[in-house]
Amino acid sequence: MNFCIFSANYLPHIGGIERYTYYLSKELIKRGHNVTVVTENVVKGDPHEISDGIEIFRFPCYNLINGRYPITKKNKLSKEIDTEINGRKFDFVIINARFYLHSIYAAKFAHKHSIPMITIEHGSSHLSVNNRLFDYLGAKWEHFITERLKKYCKDYYGVSKAACDWSGHFGIKSKGVLYNSIDLTEIESLCENPVCDYRKDLGIPKSAKVIVFTGRLIKEKGIYQLAKGFISLNDSNAYLLIAGDGPEMQGLKDIGGEHIYLLGKLDFSHIIALLKDSDILCLPSVSEGMSTSVLEAAATKTFVITTKTGGSKELINSDELGIVTDGNTEDEVFKALKCAIQNDEYRDSATQKAYDRLKEYFVWEKTADKVEDICKKNKGDKE
Repeated sequence: MNFCIFSANYLPHIGGIERYTYYLSKELIKRGHNVTVVTENVVKGDPHEISDGIEIFRFPCYNLINGRYPITKKNKLSKEIDTEINGRKFDFVIINARFYLHSIYAAKFAHKHSIPMITIEHGSSHLSVNNRLFDYLGAKWEHFITERLKKYCKDYYGVSKAACDWSGHFGIKSKGVLYNSIDLTEIESLCENPVCDYRKDLGIPKSAKVIVFTGRLIKEKGIYQLAKGFISLNDSNAYLLIAGDGPEMQGLKDIGGEHIYLLGKLDFSHIIALLKDSDILCLPSVSEGMSTSVLEAAATKTFVITTKTGGSKELINSDELGIVTDGNTEDEVFKALKCAIQNDEYRDSATQKAYDRLKEYFVWEKTADKVEDICKKNKGDKE
């Protein structure tokens, strides 16, 4: 099968959709399929290349909202890429995320060539820039774009049940879940041979409890509640390591706080090493589809504290596997951290149970199985 996956953002730009696209592509290629990724050139990379067996086309673009919403530039290069893509023969089109102009282009492309297509929902709330007026206008824009997309694409899935439920907000009935997942073999290999020792490098005692956050530093992730909740612990034997970059970096620096380390943006191998050296991942987010950070934590047997927002509760589906809070207030974060820090046996038991559930449901082999089944069904219907 020849797959074409459209994703407005893609590696080396870091994010959940980017990693979803990459790892699903790798798994499909491992099974003998061909995969082409069409994206926007947010990172100013090569407009055409083959990386890890994946053929990549990058449209020149304007990087709106710091690259979070790229829009294709109409120029000679974009016309050349468009011509090249339209000259290819694809069996199936996958569109990642519903609200990009890039997704409209993808749906029109598939419709024009009578190629079966699906759109995968990655969120559980409207895109936010933490400005009431712009968030309101952004929500209106999402509804407008979605209505256009629905004219061409009829089949929708979600990276979690929560993402499927969110699609219902736009009058879309999802046909099922294609879980965001992880490459467990890769992560376990990195744990066996970590690229560094964060406890040693930062001078953190072996007896200390290390709390970690990994992700983009934006308000929706609850990073301020996390920092303030941690400070409220007033525990000299606890450390908070924050890995990531984003518009709220300076705000976190202004908060300060003893035993809080801002590590900046880390690559995948360093994220895994960091999780391996940590006891607790805390992600008090108010906007998630299916958090890769939570999946990676479960894979490294790091205890998870998160909110009921999005799909993380589908992995941490009881308090036997971790802590899922109703909201993300400073007090809720404080109480969850205190509970996790003080109960070593509970953490050990929960991390093993979360790992076992992850291995059963949230690995790329399972997601790729479902994608292949969808393709076969669509091919059969077409014939």
